[in-house]
Amino acid sequence: MNKKYERYIEYIVSDLQPPYFENMKEMYGLKDSEYSLVLSKVFNQPVSIDGDHVYGQNGKLIYREDSYGYWEKREYDTNGNVIYIENCNGSWVKQEYDTNGNVIYIEDSNGVIIDNR
Repeated sequence: MNKKYERYIEYIVSDLQPPYFENMKEMYGLKDSEYSLVLSKVFNQPVSIDGDHVYGQNGKLIYREDSYGYWEKREYDTNGNVIYIENCNGSWVKQEYDTNGNVIYIEDSNGVIIDNR
């Protein structure tokens, strides 16, 4: 990759906001073939893309969006449990798990906290 193109990709990565697919196409004019390069840098891991779904290196869904502007991001712990979900409405949920994979803590953007730690 030449230096100028590399700097351009780094600029996009630092500036890009969800909905990622829409913005990569409309704001930056990227080709579908460039999406995984950019999103791998956005999510700091190798990604695979299937339509409007992005999967992380563990094969888990980490991002999705639709043609209506809805998007959702997910994060996982090392055991593959969902620990954070955020969507375009500003809603989010954080979760913690015990060693058996049971949810022991939930906190959401509405101020609800369930703590069974």
